[in-house]
Amino acid sequence: MIEEPPTTDLPTTPAQAPKTGVDVIAGYLKTLPQSPGVYRMLDANGDVIYVGKARQLKARVSNYVRLAGHTNRIARMILATAAMEFITVGTEAEALLLEANLIKRFRPRFNVLMRDDKSFPYILIARDHAAPAVMKHRGARNRKGAYFGPFASAGAVSRTVNMLQRAFLLRSCSDSVYESRTRPCLLYQIKRCSAPCTGEIGLDDYRLLVDEAERFLNGESQTVREMYQRLMREAAEKLEFETAAKYRNRLWALAHVTADQSINPEGVEQADVFAAYQDGGQTCVQVFFFRTGQNWGNRAYFPKADRSLNVEDVLDSFIAQFYDDKPVPRLILISHDVPNRALLAEALSTKAEHKVDIRVPSRGTKSSLVEHALSNAREALGRKLAESSSQARLLEGIAERFNLAAAPRRIEVFDNSHTGGTNAVGAMIVAGAEGFVKGQYRKFNIKSPDIAPGDDYAMMREVLTRRFKRIADAEVLDDIENEVAELEAETAGLEPAPAEAAETEDQSADDRIFPDRPDLVLIDGGLGQLSVAREVLARFGLHDIALIGVAKGPDRDAGREHFHIPGHERPTMLEAKDPVLYFVQRLRDEAHRFAIGTHRAKRAKALGVNPLDEIAGIGQSRKRALLTHFGSAKAVSRAGIEDLKAVGGISADMARKIYDFFHERSP
Repeated sequence: MIEEPPTTDLPTTPAQAPKTGVDVIAGYLKTLPQSPGVYRMLDANGDVIYVGKARQLKARVSNYVRLAGHTNRIARMILATAAMEFITVGTEAEALLLEANLIKRFRPRFNVLMRDDKSFPYILIARDHAAPAVMKHRGARNRKGAYFGPFASAGAVSRTVNMLQRAFLLRSCSDSVYESRTRPCLLYQIKRCSAPCTGEIGLDDYRLLVDEAERFLNGESQTVREMYQRLMREAAEKLEFETAAKYRNRLWALAHVTADQSINPEGVEQADVFAAYQDGGQTCVQVFFFRTGQNWGNRAYFPKADRSLNVEDVLDSFIAQFYDDKPVPRLILISHDVPNRALLAEALSTKAEHKVDIRVPSRGTKSSLVEHALSNAREALGRKLAESSSQARLLEGIAERFNLAAAPRRIEVFDNSHTGGTNAVGAMIVAGAEGFVKGQYRKFNIKSPDIAPGDDYAMMREVLTRRFKRIADAEVLDDIENEVAELEAETAGLEPAPAEAAETEDQSADDRIFPDRPDLVLIDGGLGQLSVAREVLARFGLHDIALIGVAKGPDRDAGREHFHIPGHERPTMLEAKDPVLYFVQRLRDEAHRFAIGTHRAKRAKALGVNPLDEIAGIGQSRKRALLTHFGSAKAVSRAGIEDLKAVGGISADMARKIYDFFHERSP
C-alpha cells in the first residue's frame, strides 16, 4: 500500500455556517498544484462521500466548479461537498492504487464499492521449519513461507493440496505431529508423503521436492512436467526402473489434476478473468482464477454503484479495488474495455513488481474463458434479481400481516443462549431487502454481575439496552448538530434548505443505502421478553420502531408460532403455509443458530482456561511443575499446603496463596 504523504495546506472553511457546493470547491483551486494526486470530498458531517484520482489535481477539481455538463450523480455530489482533502503522489499510477485503497477504507457513497469482500483461502508452504509443510491458510500472512492463491473456495484448496501430496509427496501434518513421529504414518504408505519425519527421505532431497512444488504453483507447470519427463527417461536409460516409476507416477498425478478441471485452458498458465453483466440497475462481476493451467474456482460479486454508471466504469473501479490486498497475476482477461486499462496495467505492474497484461480477447481460448465467465455473471445476476424480488415481496408481506406503516428496510432479531446460566451471550442478526446482512451481526457477552444465572429477561434487557443506547446517543448527537447548523444559518442570515426537498433530491442515490437503525425488531420469546423490549425502547424514546415477540406454539411445534404485538390483547397466528411465516421462521432460526454458535465458542474457550492461570505469581514454569507433580489442576486444588511446598519452585508463601485461592472458593 502506498503511504500517504502529508495533505496539502488547504484554506479553512469560514466558521459562520457550513457551506456546501461549488463555492466550497472553488476555494481550493488557488492552492492546488498541477501534479498527480487523490482528492476526497467530505459532507457537512465530515464523512467522506467521494474519493477520486487525477493526473493534474487542479485541472480535475476545476471541472467540478463548472455548473453544466454533470450527471445527476455528480451534481448531487457537488452540492453535498462541504470540504475537500488532497494527497499528492509521484505518478498517476500511484494515484490509482491509493484511490482504490481509500475507497475500501472509507466506503464513500458516491463511489463504486466492492461488496462481499470476504477473505480468500490460500495455500501456504511454511518455510519456518527444516521440512516445510503444505497447508491451507486464511487470514493474515504473518508466518514465514510462500503463499499461493487466491482460491475461490476451501474445496479448491483441498483439491490442490491433495494434488501436491500425490505429485510431490509433501507433508501436511502439524509441526507437533512431525516432531512426535517414530514411524511413517499412513500417508507414506499410500504414497502421499515422503516421510521426512522419520528420515525416509533426506532433508536436502525433501527441500528439492518443495522447490519443485513452488515452481509448479508459480505457473511453471510445463517446465516441471518436462523436467520429470527428462528424469524419467534418464533413469530408464540407466536401468533404474524404480526411480523411473517414481517420476512416472508424479507425471500421472500432474496429468490427473488437469483432467479433473471443468475448464482446460490451453496456453493459460496464470490469469484472472473478470466478466461484468448489468441488468435491472445492478451489476454482477464474475471472477475466475487460473493458476498452473488449472481452474482454481470462481466467485460472483455485486458491487454497489449508482444506476447511471455503465458496466465499463463499474468494472474499472472494481478491478483496482480487488487487487488492493491480493497478489496480481501476469495476465488479466476482461469482458469490456475499461477506460483506464493502460493506467491500470501500469499501476498493477508497479504493485506486483512484474509486468501485468490486461486484455480484452476477441478470439481463441482466452475469448472462450471470458465468454464462460460472462455467462456465469449473467446467470448469477438473474438469480440475485429473482431473490431480491422475492425478498421484497416477503418484506411487504410482513408489513401487511402485522399492520406496519411500510415494508421494513432493516430487521433486527435478538436471541440469548447459555448453559445453566453460564457463558451467557446475546446475539443480534440483521436482514434486509437482500437477505441476511452478516457483516452487521453482533454478539453481546452478558457482563452484568447482578444477573441471576438463567434470568432470560435480565439478559435480554442488558442486550437491548446496549444496542439501543448506541442508536439513541447517535440520534441525540445528530439533533444537536442540526440545531447548531440552523442557529449558525440564522445568525448568518441564510435561508436553510428545506429538508423535504433535499431528501427528495437524494432519494434516487440513497434508496439502496442500508440503514443503521431498524424498522422492525423481532424478539425470540413471549410476552415477558416483549415487555422487556418495550421498556427499553421507551426508556430511549424510540417509539417508532416496531416490535414483535415470536413465541413457540404449543408443544414447541414449528408452524404454530404465536406473534405478540404491542397493543394487541391476544397473540396473532399466521396460516400454516403462509410464505411470511416461513420467512419469520428463517429469521428466528438464523438468530438461534448465531446465538448457539457464539455460546459454544465462548464455552469451548472457557473449557481451555486453566484455573492456575488466575493465580497471581503462577507463570508457565510453576504451572508446568504443579501439573507434572499432581497430574491435573483439580488435583492441585485438593492438595494440602505441605504437599504444595514439596513441588520445586513453590515457596511456603506461594503454597499458602495457591491453597487459599482454591479453598476460598469452596462453599
